[in-house]
Amino acid sequence: MGGTFTLTLPAPRADLTAAKAEAAMELINSKNMFVTTGGELIEKKDIKITDSTTTDLYDPPLY
Repeated sequence: MGGTFTLTLPAPRADLTAAKAEAAMELINSKNMFVTTGGELIEKKDIKITDSTTTDLYDPPLY
Protein backbone atom coordinates (compact mmCIF):
# COMPACT_ATOMS: atom_id res chain seq x y z
CA MET A 1 0.00 0.00 0.00
CA GLY A 2 2.99 2.26 -0.54
CA GLY A 3 4.20 2.33 3.06
CA THR A 4 7.53 1.38 4.54
CA PHE A 5 8.56 -1.08 7.24
CA THR A 6 11.69 -0.66 9.34
CA LEU A 7 13.51 -3.50 11.03
CA THR A 8 16.06 -2.37 13.61
CA LEU A 9 18.74 -4.63 15.06
CA PRO A 10 20.26 -3.26 18.27
CA ALA A 11 23.63 -5.00 17.83
CA PRO A 12 24.39 -6.14 14.27
CA ARG A 13 27.25 -8.58 13.79
CA ALA A 14 30.67 -7.02 13.40
CA ASP A 15 31.24 -8.98 10.19
CA LEU A 16 27.99 -7.82 8.57
CA THR A 17 28.44 -6.91 4.92
CA ALA A 18 26.09 -5.35 2.40
CA ALA A 19 25.83 -8.72 0.63
CA LYS A 20 24.84 -10.54 3.85
CA ALA A 21 22.29 -7.86 4.77
CA GLU A 22 20.79 -7.93 1.29
CA ALA A 23 20.58 -11.74 1.36
CA ALA A 24 18.77 -11.56 4.71
CA MET A 25 16.31 -9.04 3.28
CA GLU A 26 15.67 -11.31 0.28
CA LEU A 27 15.02 -14.25 2.61
CA ILE A 28 12.64 -12.20 4.76
CA ASN A 29 10.69 -11.14 1.67
CA SER A 30 10.64 -14.58 0.03
CA LYS A 31 9.42 -16.32 3.21
CA ASN A 32 6.88 -13.58 4.07
CA MET A 33 8.33 -13.46 7.57
CA PHE A 34 6.57 -10.18 8.36
CA VAL A 35 3.07 -9.15 7.37
CA THR A 36 2.27 -5.55 8.24
CA THR A 37 -1.04 -3.74 8.48
CA GLY A 38 -0.31 -2.59 4.92
CA GLY A 39 0.19 -6.16 3.69
CA GLU A 40 3.19 -8.28 2.75
CA LEU A 41 6.66 -6.85 2.24
CA ILE A 42 7.43 -6.74 -1.47
CA GLU A 43 10.75 -4.98 -2.03
CA LYS A 44 13.93 -3.73 -0.39
CA LYS A 45 14.30 -0.03 0.13
CA ASP A 46 17.48 0.66 2.09
CA ILE A 47 20.09 -0.84 4.40
CA LYS A 48 21.93 1.30 6.94
CA ILE A 49 24.21 0.81 9.91
CA THR A 50 24.02 3.72 12.32
CA ASP A 51 26.73 4.06 14.96
CA SER A 52 26.40 6.19 18.06
CA THR A 53 28.74 6.90 20.94
CA THR A 54 27.76 8.00 24.42
CA THR A 55 30.30 9.85 26.55
CA ASP A 56 29.38 10.17 30.22
CA LEU A 57 30.57 13.60 31.35
CA TYR A 58 29.22 13.61 34.90
CA ASP A 59 28.56 11.08 37.63
CA PRO A 60 26.65 12.21 40.71
CA PRO A 61 28.52 11.80 44.01
CA LEU A 62 27.89 8.64 46.02
CA TYR A 63 26.72 9.35 49.56
